[in-house]
Amino acid sequence: MSEIVEFDSILDQYKVVFFDAFGVLKNYNGLVPGIERTFELLKEKRKEYYIVTNDASRSPEQLAAGYHRLGLTEISHKRIISSGTLAKEYLDLQVPGGIVAYLGTPNSAHYIETSGLRTLPVSAIDDHNIHEVTALLFLDDEGFDWCADLNKTINLLRRRTIPVIVANSDFAYPVNENKVAIAIGGVAAMLETILGRGFIHFGKPDSQMFMFAYEQIRKRIAISRKEILMVGDTLHTDILGGNKFGLDTALVLTGNTLPQDLNSIIARTGIIPTYVCESAVVR
Repeated sequence: MSEIVEFDSILDQYKVVFFDAFGVLKNYNGLVPGIERTFELLKEKRKEYYIVTNDASRSPEQLAAGYHRLGLTEISHKRIISSGTLAKEYLDLQVPGGIVAYLGTPNSAHYIETSGLRTLPVSAIDDHNIHEVTALLFLDDEGFDWCADLNKTINLLRRRTIPVIVANSDFAYPVNENKVAIAIGGVAAMLETILGRGFIHFGKPDSQMFMFAYEQIRKRIAISRKEILMVGDTLHTDILGGNKFGLDTALVLTGNTLPQDLNSIIARTGIIPTYVCESAVVR
C-alpha cells in the first residue's frame, strides 16, 4: 500500500516545484482549500515554481487572471507554461503563412492569432479556402459542433497533407466528484484512429513541456533535474511525464486520482510516483 506523506515534509528537499493546474491548484469547486498557503510559503522560502498545464483554452495572461479572481494572487502569467504556448512556438517556426484551422473556442485561438497567421475555426473552412489551410490545431473541447465539424475535420485531413497539432493531450477531465468529460485529446485520438495517422502532440506526458520549463528556470538559476519536484493529480500525464524527464514526482489526491483507487491504478499502470500526498497544501 502506497504511503501518504505530508507535502510539507518533502518540499524543503527541492529548489523548484512544477505544479499541474486542474486537480492540484483548483478543481470544479474553485481553488483547492488552503492552496494559497503553499504559494505564500514558496515566496517566503524563495523557491521557484512553474505551473505546467495541458490547458490550451486560454492564454497564460487569462489563466493567471482566473487565479487572481479566485484569490490566488501570487501567480504570475510569466510562471504559467501551457501546451498552447508550445503549439504557438511550433507554428512560429514551422508554418510561415496561410490559414490555421482550429477546433476550439476563440479564446483558445489566442496563441495562433499572435503568430501572424490567419486563423479560422474548422466551421469556416469550405471549398473556397481549403487549399489555403496550412495547419490544423486541436485546442479545446468546446466551441464547435461535435458532429458537423468533426466530420469536416476528417475530410479536410483526407484532402490536405498538413501538420496537425494536438495542444492538449488529455483524454478526459473531471467535471464533478463522480463524472468526467471528454477532453480534446480524446477527440484527437479518435480521429487519429479513423485516419490512420499520427498527429503532433504537445503537453504532458511528452517531454517538450518539461524541457521548455526546465530551460526557462535555468536562465535564472543553476539547477539540476533532481532539484525539481513535479506535482500532479494524474498518473498518465503529470507523473509519467515527470518520471520520464528524470524529475521526482508527487501524486496528489485532489483531482483525477481518487484515494480509493490509488493502489489499484498504480499497480495496473506501473506508473509509480516518488511520493503520494493528500494535497499540495502546506499546514
